Amino acid sequence: MNDDLSSLAIDRSGAAAAPRRRRRRWLNKWTLLALAVVLVVVAVAARRATAPVTVETATVTTAYPTQSISVLNATGHVVAWRKAAVSTKATGRLEWLGVQEGTRVKEGQVIARLENQDVAAARDSAVATEGAARAALETAQAELRDAATSLRRSQDLFEKKFIAEAALDTARARFEKAEAGVASAKAGIGVARANARQAEVALEQTLIRAPFDGIVLTKNANVGDILTPFSSATDSKGAVVNMADMATLEVEADVSEASIAKVRPGMPAEIQLDAYPDMRLMGEVSRIVPTVDRSKATLLVKVSFREKDPRVLPDMSAKVAFLSREPRAGERDPVTAVRPEAIVQRNGRNVAFVLDAAGVVHASAVGDAPKVGDLVRVGGLKPGDKVVLAPTERVRDGVHVALAKK
Repeated sequence: MNDDLSSLAIDRSGAAAAPRRRRRRWLNKWTLLALAVVLVVVAVAARRATAPVTVETATVTTAYPTQSISVLNATGHVVAWRKAAVSTKATGRLEWLGVQEGTRVKEGQVIARLENQDVAAARDSAVATEGAARAALETAQAELRDAATSLRRSQDLFEKKFIAEAALDTARARFEKAEAGVASAKAGIGVARANARQAEVALEQTLIRAPFDGIVLTKNANVGDILTPFSSATDSKGAVVNMADMATLEVEADVSEASIAKVRPGMPAEIQLDAYPDMRLMGEVSRIVPTVDRSKATLLVKVSFREKDPRVLPDMSAKVAFLSREPRAGERDPVTAVRPEAIVQRNGRNVAFVLDAAGVVHASAVGDAPKVGDLVRVGGLKPGDKVVLAPTERVRDGVHVALAKK
């Protein structure tokens, strides 16, 4: 019976082992999960450590040391203070035009001509009339000489009692008449000369001449067009050409009235043309127009050119830098410059990191990097190079970098 009871006892060894196996399985899962997280963190850290550094870049450019002595900048355009719309006082058809846009002309040069056959004929008639008046004067003077001789002879005969006093009076009257004839002939010459001069002026007005040395800017009429002094008639033209004296070019710059106290007549200035950004010409403040443009709150400042260049043309856009003093020797020569954020200290020297075409940066010593306006002057670089802005410690010589997306 004891054997029977022992066979009925519950075996608990298997039940105790099962929970321990389940705990081991849960422990193994957490261990694997933690290991996976560690591996991911390590992989991310490794990827970040080996990934290219994202950087921003700037372009090395050229600057001028005069920017450091500039007290004010303004924009404007080139104008010629001596210019003209060349027209005529006469009315007629344009027969000949001898210039085109860009033609250089001299003062008094004939640049166009109206049809003038009728005016020329009137001039010839007036000249012939003047010639006839001069011939009449010669006839009157000959008559005067003959009357004077006859009067002297009559006086001698009268003194000798060979003729009557009436004959002497007749000779005297003839002489006075001859004098009046000479005076009339001279007056006639004056009238004829005036008429000839008037005809000459009328003919001259059909010739259109350049009023001064300059260059033709625009051509407004063509051969066959009708010209009138004020272009009041239908289908007629006024000015034949517009021209300017290129020796009188200057820049008209708008300066804010709040900044006009910084500008004075005779002040040196540097002029930069938008068409030729690498060309800088010296100028000086010629005058300040004493009229305020209330719509823009600006005053017009005229800046004359000290240096001339044939490429400067009217209506070109220009920038003017007003200088606090005359530039010294060498200050007008361009220098290589870059934004100051590109310069960092490495091993006790100023360096910039230049980016090559493969995305690799190379450290380049740039020297003392003095300021030139908003930029700094650098050596060892050339205009057009790409440099890293605000490089971190991860940016080193030979490191690959990636450009930041804008």
